[in-house]
Amino acid sequence: MTKTWAKVIELAAVPADDVTAVTSEGREIALYSVDGSVYATDNICTHGHARLCDGFLDGHEIECPLHQGRFDVRNGKAMCAPLSVDIRTYPVRIEEGQVYIELEDA
Repeated sequence: MTKTWAKVIELAAVPADDVTAVTSEGREIALYSVDGSVYATDNICTHGHARLCDGFLDGHEIECPLHQGRFDVRNGKAMCAPLSVDIRTYPVRIEEGQVYIELEDA
């Protein structure tokens, strides 16, 4: 597998303490800005297939808008029922005001 860094958005376009959806190489990604850091996960919940960008961000936890399950955006850990499967996370890099995420090619 090959890993590449993909530029997805300007840092200024990611609101503080909020979630933003982006698409890169056919993947829908949720970006979270929390306490000056940016995190990235898949945007689709592993339980109900809802878009996490429509959920509620509380600190480092994103709540799915469909069944109120929560994931830790730092590591993708499913925090409570009904979630049982962690969500995929992506390494994030900020360079010259741009947000990059690391993607793997299959």
